[in-house]
Amino acid sequence: METVFEFLGQTGFANVTFGNILMIVIGCIFIGLAIIKDYEPLLLLPIGFGAIVGNLAVVPGMSLSVYDEGSVLYYLYFGVTQGIYPPLIFLGIGAMTDFSTLLSNPKLILLGAAAQVGIFLTLIGALALGFTPAEAGAIGIIGGADGPTAIFLSSKLAPHLLGAIAIAAYSYMALVPVIQPPIMRLLTTKNERLIRMKEPRQVTKTEKVLFPIGTLVICALIAPGSLILVGMLMLGNLLKESGVTERLANTARTSMIDIVTILLGFCVGASTQAQTFLTPQSILIFGLGAASFAIATAGGILFAKFMNLFVKDKINPLIGAAGVSAVPDSARVAQMVGREADPNNFLLMHAMAPNVAGVIGSAIAAGVLWSFLVT
Repeated sequence: METVFEFLGQTGFANVTFGNILMIVIGCIFIGLAIIKDYEPLLLLPIGFGAIVGNLAVVPGMSLSVYDEGSVLYYLYFGVTQGIYPPLIFLGIGAMTDFSTLLSNPKLILLGAAAQVGIFLTLIGALALGFTPAEAGAIGIIGGADGPTAIFLSSKLAPHLLGAIAIAAYSYMALVPVIQPPIMRLLTTKNERLIRMKEPRQVTKTEKVLFPIGTLVICALIAPGSLILVGMLMLGNLLKESGVTERLANTARTSMIDIVTILLGFCVGASTQAQTFLTPQSILIFGLGAASFAIATAGGILFAKFMNLFVKDKINPLIGAAGVSAVPDSARVAQMVGREADPNNFLLMHAMAPNVAGVIGSAIAAGVLWSFLVT
């Protein structure tokens, strides 16, 4: 009987707590949202499954979790804690991204920049709640709605908050179709939602090839900390636009980004072990992240309305919401809300300009925060 009781003491039944059960339920909810609602399934499904695995692997004396040095999950999680996976994802994003709309109407880059206001206002809020400057910077970046950037910055500034920040960032990315439309309708009038924008001009191949090189040089000089993320993003885009490395571009935007997304999502989910994840700080981070995302959305919309005071060709303010870098979901939401007002108004291509500008903007913001807040 002593052997039986010793065996039972080493099973998951004896070591799983209420907190672990709660996180397993949350993991199941993530999987349900991915399958039933189709909310960012490429992210939520591996994160949800990872949360289940991470909260079952709680057995004293056995190296099973991402926090147990020597375990397999520990070494897979190394790519998260050391910021290895995010730049690889940026390489794939660059190989998938077409900057033509942004190049045809460069002033729209200002909308991507305006949306980053959520990052810095949330930083101030986090400082007021007692977080350290480094922690506040890592939390604020959630407002960029860019999971890889949030993971990269938190791995540099606040590794102990990485799990909560990553889950918050990816959760809000997945909930873009739920969070953004009410804010967009609240801050725009019916007439503003009816604005039709001019067709983008044709962009030459020379412009497309020079853009990634020039952007990298400018961004790295302004914010050296953005070099890694922007560098990989622009390398991927150059592979795509050069026309001579199609094999490499295709690999970056398909096989490689898929593999890294699986590893990143699963490891982030596995890091939500209740014993380390369920803390008062995590709850505050989720609240601040929601505020950051809402402020970023509002910032892009309001700046588009401000620009309309000065420009001849009016901008539909809905595309300002796409200034957050949840590519391409926030651009699709702008299209969806715009078509509610006018079924024949197609805003998707226009919204992609601030959307991709937001990717660059969040990477620059992360570089600035890393430069100023690293200890």
